[in-house]
Amino acid sequence: MALIKFISVNGDVREVNADSGSNLMQVALDNGIDEILGECGGSCSCATCHCYIAEDWLDKSGKPDEIEQEMLECALDPSKNSRLACQVNISNELDGMVVHLPEAQY
Repeated sequence: MALIKFISVNGDVREVNADSGSNLMQVALDNGIDEILGECGGSCSCATCHCYIAEDWLDKSGKPDEIEQEMLECALDPSKNSRLACQVNISNELDGMVVHLPEAQY
């Protein structure tokens, strides 16, 4: 299990427990993180689970593959630390990870 810290644009912080083996999008949906929509259900085809991984967690959370990179081009305000939450797999190694939420998904 990993503790994930979601930070909204206005600075509100929500800490949630995430089971290893789940993905960040499902964790956000299960815990009422409204900024993550996940309209495609986690199939990496919509970019409505766009988020920003804190820079010091980028190496541990993995790098986007080519398909995710293409989908991130559809996200609002993509950045070098942008990820689709559906593509970030939770492991114990991510305990304490900080995720910044976008102002909007579209």
